[in-house]
Amino acid sequence: MRIVSLVPHATELLFALGLGDDVVAVTHECDFPTAAQRLPHVTKDRLPAGLSSAEIDAAVRASTAEAGTIYELDTKLLHELEPDLIVTQALCPVCAVSVEEVEAVARTIKSCPKVVTLDPKTLGETMGDIRTLAQATGAKEAALELVARQRKRIDAVKVAVKGVRQRPRVVALEWFDPVFIAGHWTPQLIELAGGEDALGFAGEHSEQADWDTVRAAQPDVVVCMPCGYDGPRAHLEATLFAHELATLGTRRIVAVDASASFSRPGPRLVDGLELLAHVLHPDRVAAPEGLQALPVDV
Repeated sequence: MRIVSLVPHATELLFALGLGDDVVAVTHECDFPTAAQRLPHVTKDRLPAGLSSAEIDAAVRASTAEAGTIYELDTKLLHELEPDLIVTQALCPVCAVSVEEVEAVARTIKSCPKVVTLDPKTLGETMGDIRTLAQATGAKEAALELVARQRKRIDAVKVAVKGVRQRPRVVALEWFDPVFIAGHWTPQLIELAGGEDALGFAGEHSEQADWDTVRAAQPDVVVCMPCGYDGPRAHLEATLFAHELATLGTRRIVAVDASASFSRPGPRLVDGLELLAHVLHPDRVAAPEGLQALPVDV
C-alpha cells in the first residue's frame, strides 16, 4: 500500500503501527519520527516566517477565509505518487489542507486513492483513530498492541494520582495574542493528571478569551502550550507575555513542548499526560524521559 499522510499526527500513528515503509509522502510539518523527515513533502506553508503571535493569528484568519487553509497542496506530486490511501483530518483548518480540496484532488488521481479523514476531539477519539487507520491498512494486530500500551500508561497515571487531596486549578494557554484556552482533549489530560481545568471544556474547540478571564479563574498552575511550538519556543513566547502572566497571581507557570505532546492528537498525547501529572504531583509521578516543563519566571 502507498500511503500519503496530510497531517502530522496521522504520520505518527502510521509509523507507530509499523506502516512507515508504506508512507510515500508527508507534510512539511511532519517531523516525527525522524524517518518521516526524509520523505517527500506534498504541502508547504502559505504564511511567511518570523511573525508575532498577533500577526500569525491575523494571517491565519485571512488565509483560511480566502483559501480555507494556510497550506498549499502539491497536486502534481500527488498525481506522480499514485497513492492508494490519503490520510487527512477535519478537526482544524489551521492543521491541514481542507478535506474538500483533498477529496477533489483524489478523484482526479489515476490510482483512485481512498481518503480517510480523522476528526478526534477527545482522548477516546484519538484512540479510536488507531482503529480507523488499522481498518484502512490491515494493521489490526499492531493497533491492538498500541492501544493496550497506551491504556496501560494512562491507567498508571490514574492510579498514581488517585486519592490526591488537592487538585490544582489549571489553565492551559494554547495561544497568547489573542488568548486561547486549550480545549479538545487537553481538559481530559488535566483531569486525568490530577488537576482541575479552570476554563477549558473537554471535547469542545479551543476558545478565545482574554487575560481578565484567565485572572478571574484564579489558577494555581498555568501551562503555556502555544499550538505547534516546541518547548524552547513555547518558553520564549511565554516570556514575551511575562507582564500579563505576572498579573494572574498563580504560584507556578510552565512552558511545555506543545507540538510533541499536546497539539497533535497522536500517540504522544500520553507523554503529555505523564508530564502534566509530574507538573501537578511531582511526588507521585516521575517526569517522562526526554520531556520537561520549563519554568517561566514572571
